[in-house]
Amino acid sequence: MRNLITDVRGILVGNAEDAAAATGVTVALFERPSIASVAVLGGAPGTRDTALLEPGMTVEHVDGIVLSGGSAWGLSAADGVMSWLAAEGRGFPVGGLRVPIVPQAILFDLANGGEKPFARGDGEAPYRQLGGLAAAEAAAEFALGTAGAGFGATTKNLKGGLGSASAVAATGQVVGALVAVNAVGMATIGDSPHFWAAPYEHGLEFGGRGWPAAIPPEDLALRFKGGPGANTTIALVATDAVLTKAQAKRMALCAHDGLARALRPVHAPLDGDVVFAAATGHSGAPSDAYALTELCATAADVLARAVARAVYCASALPFPGARPAWRDRFGT
Repeated sequence: MRNLITDVRGILVGNAEDAAAATGVTVALFERPSIASVAVLGGAPGTRDTALLEPGMTVEHVDGIVLSGGSAWGLSAADGVMSWLAAEGRGFPVGGLRVPIVPQAILFDLANGGEKPFARGDGEAPYRQLGGLAAAEAAAEFALGTAGAGFGATTKNLKGGLGSASAVAATGQVVGALVAVNAVGMATIGDSPHFWAAPYEHGLEFGGRGWPAAIPPEDLALRFKGGPGANTTIALVATDAVLTKAQAKRMALCAHDGLARALRPVHAPLDGDVVFAAATGHSGAPSDAYALTELCATAADVLARAVARAVYCASALPFPGARPAWRDRFGT
């Protein structure tokens, strides 16, 4: 086990970044078309092709999931992924052609100090190219922290980033999470090094600081990054189980509990919080509703851990006024 979403058999992940623009793209590719659904609980999401993931819609399988910076400009990242997949002969068959199915969610990282002339109408945004590069880099191992879609991400007090985690559920099936954390609030408790997700930590995966002895009232007060707007945490949870689209939808909904355990607050009116859920089907179906519940609960736990790992692994951006990394403030 790598403690990455790629512990789920049939998934590879690639990152690509534009360091000058302080932004990037992360692509999760499925080695074979996989069942997927989505739950959108943020009040201001930025998404592409998410309607087809609802259980009643015709297309059952997807070829990949894209997480990207760039706000609405970032939605072109899926174009690059589609082109790469088409060259590989992948996609939904239609009239002798194939159309790659690549749903996407984006986060807002336009105000992080990077140079983004495309946001002023000067030149083309880099996201189509970054999408293709990320797809080409897809592998079992990939970077966390200031990488991919998390390259330009921030939280209220610390640098955000890209996180991942995995676990074996009580059913024996593997569940993993991939997340780009760009939260309006905080992953840590007040000004301490302790993470809200501390009770779910495995080993020392995000510092091993544990839960604080007490949480004073001031640490429960909401703190917003520049006001409660223009922020998003976007994620994918996945399992090697066989699921229907309706079951994947249930997993996506349950996995949002992981965001609520790891961030304060989430799902705000101007957040775009989105969780995709996918099933690669390599290990067989859950035996009953109780087994599905085990998978859903595990998805929430691994997503909470992945959020903390995103912040723990991040490094600060080299711009004036950039938010510090967790390790800059608290060591290792």
